[in-house]
Amino acid sequence: MKRRTYRLGALAGAFALVTTTMATPATAGPLSPPDRDPVAVGRGGAVVTVDPDATSAGMEMLRSGGNAVDAAIAAAAALGVTEPYSAGFGGGGYFVYYEAATGRVHTLDGRETAPAAMGEDAFLEDGAPIPFAEAVTSGLSVGVPGTPATWEHALDEWGRKRPATVLRPAIELAEEGFVVDETFRSQTRDNAERFADFPATAELFLPGGAPPEVGTVLRNPDLADTYRAFAREGAAVLEGDIGADIVATVTDPPVAPDATREVRAGLMTTDDLAAYELVERAPTHVDYRGLDVYGMPPSSSGGSTVGEALNILSTFDPAELSQEEIRHVTLEASKLAYADRNVHIGDPDHVDVPLERLLSPEYAAQRACHIDTASVLAAPVAPGDLDAGAGCAEEGAPAAENREGPSTTHLVTADRWGNVVSYTLTIEQTGGSAITVPGRGFILNNELTDFDFQVSASGAGAANLPGPGKRPRSSMAPTIVLRDGEPWLALGSPGGATIITTVLQVLVDRVDAGRSLPEAVAAPRLSQRNAERVQAEPAFFGTPDEKALSELGHLFSQTAEIGAVAALEYLPDGRIQAVAEPERRGGGDAQVLRPSWR
Repeated sequence: MKRRTYRLGALAGAFALVTTTMATPATAGPLSPPDRDPVAVGRGGAVVTVDPDATSAGMEMLRSGGNAVDAAIAAAAALGVTEPYSAGFGGGGYFVYYEAATGRVHTLDGRETAPAAMGEDAFLEDGAPIPFAEAVTSGLSVGVPGTPATWEHALDEWGRKRPATVLRPAIELAEEGFVVDETFRSQTRDNAERFADFPATAELFLPGGAPPEVGTVLRNPDLADTYRAFAREGAAVLEGDIGADIVATVTDPPVAPDATREVRAGLMTTDDLAAYELVERAPTHVDYRGLDVYGMPPSSSGGSTVGEALNILSTFDPAELSQEEIRHVTLEASKLAYADRNVHIGDPDHVDVPLERLLSPEYAAQRACHIDTASVLAAPVAPGDLDAGAGCAEEGAPAAENREGPSTTHLVTADRWGNVVSYTLTIEQTGGSAITVPGRGFILNNELTDFDFQVSASGAGAANLPGPGKRPRSSMAPTIVLRDGEPWLALGSPGGATIITTVLQVLVDRVDAGRSLPEAVAAPRLSQRNAERVQAEPAFFGTPDEKALSELGHLFSQTAEIGAVAALEYLPDGRIQAVAEPERRGGGDAQVLRPSWR
C-alpha cells in the first residue's frame, strides 16, 4: 500500500507572512444567528458545513478564484472558531481529495498520535482501566495534534492560495466574534462543570461564569493570533512557543484552585510534536453497483467497514427486495462488518491489518451467507475466518466496541474545475479534554481515549491498544463516490462509531432505496454495530419500517440524534446539489457559487 510521510515544518517555507487587520467591534445586544439553508443547487462549486459562518468562509475562497482545497481549509479553520467543541487546531482528522486533473483520489491521515512514552498500560491503574470520564478530562488523553500538518500539506500540495489568504476569514471571525446559537449554548452548558475547572477554558467559554446567551457575540482573539502564527510558519509553529505551551498544558494541566476533579498529567514532549508525521495513504476502494466508492483506510476504520458492508450488500439484488428488506440486510451487513472491524483494525504502521482480505468480494460472499432476509442474526456475532476459502466460517470471540466520542464535524467542498474534498475533523468528545491552552484559544483533544484500554478476556482488542507514536483507531468515514470515473457523491458525518452506519445508510438509501440525497440525509437513522439492540432516532418509532423490522426480530433502543451529514451530488446536467442537515445539530448550511434550480 502506498505510504508517504511528511515531517512537521518540512513545507513551512511556503507559508508567507499574514497582515494583521483591526477587528470591527460587534454590535451590542442580542443578535440573530446567520440563516441556514440545508439544500442549494447550482454550478461553479459548493461548500457544505454544519455552520453558516464556516460555509461562508469556504465560499469566499471559491468566489476569489480558490479551489476546493482552499475552501475546505478556510471552512475548517472557521469551524475552529464557531465549532470549537467538535474540531480545531488542537485535534486531527482525515482528508479525502479527488484531483480532477489526474482523476486520482488522495487521502491524508492527520490522526493524532500517542506520545513516545505511552505504553500499552497507559490507561490502567493497579491492573484495571481508569474510569473513562477521568481519562477523557486529562492530559493523558491528549494526542499529538495532526490538524496543522494536514492544513499545511493540503494547501502546499493542492491549494491555489497563500495560507494567509485562506486563514483570513477565520482570523476575522475570531477577532470580530460570532453570534452564539442554541446548539453552541447547549453544548457549553453540557460541559460547563468540566470547563469551570480549567481557568483558560472558563474565561473563554463561560463569560461571567455561565454559558453565553443565544444572540450574544463570542470573540476569540487568542485563536486569531494562533492562526496568524500558523500562516507565517506552517505546522512548524508547533515546534516553537505554541508547541511549548501545549506540552506545558498537557504535562501540568492548569486546574482551578477550588477544583476537586482529579486531572491526570499527560506524557507529551516537544520531541513528540516535532516528530509528528502526516501520512498520505492509498484510499480504500470498492465497486458498488458499478460505482467506485473511495474512503479512508486505517488508521480509520471508516473506509474498510463501510466498504466491507457494501461488498456484503452487493451479493443481494435490491430489485428483489422490499424497502424493509433493504433496511434489514443493511443492518445485518453492518453487524458483520463491525465484528471484523472491532478485532482487526488498528494503526497499520503498528499492527498487521488484513485490509485486502476484508475488502475482497470473496470474503464478502463468505460473510453474506450468514444473512437471512427472514430472520435476524443473534448479536454479537463472531468475526469471520479470514483464511476460510468459502462457506460461513466464523472465528474467535467478538471484541467489544470501544467508546468513541459523538462529536467531530464534517465538510464537503467542490470547485469549478471538478475537484472535490470530503474532510472529517475532530477533537473527539464534545468539548475534547476540556483543557484550553492558555493564551492560545483552542481546546486540546482527548483522542487517545479511542484506544482500547486493555485486551478483553477473550484476547480481542490487541490491535487497538496504546503504543508509542501509535494512532488510535477511528470511525471517521469521509467518502467520495465516482460514477463512470467522474465525481458523483461526496459525504461524511460526525458521530463517533455511528459515523460508519450513517454514511452506509445514506449511501444505501441513495443508491438502492431510490431516495434523493436530501431525503436520504433527512431520513430517521439507525445504527447497528454488532450489538443486541439497534440504536434508532425518535422519528423511526411508530413507522412501518419499525413494525416490519421488529417482526423480523430486530430490537431497538432510542437515541436522540445520530450524525450530522454534509454531502453533495453532481446532477445529470452538471449542476451540484449541496445538502446539509435540515435539523440535526440545529441544521447545517449548504451554498453554491452560482445558484440555479433548473
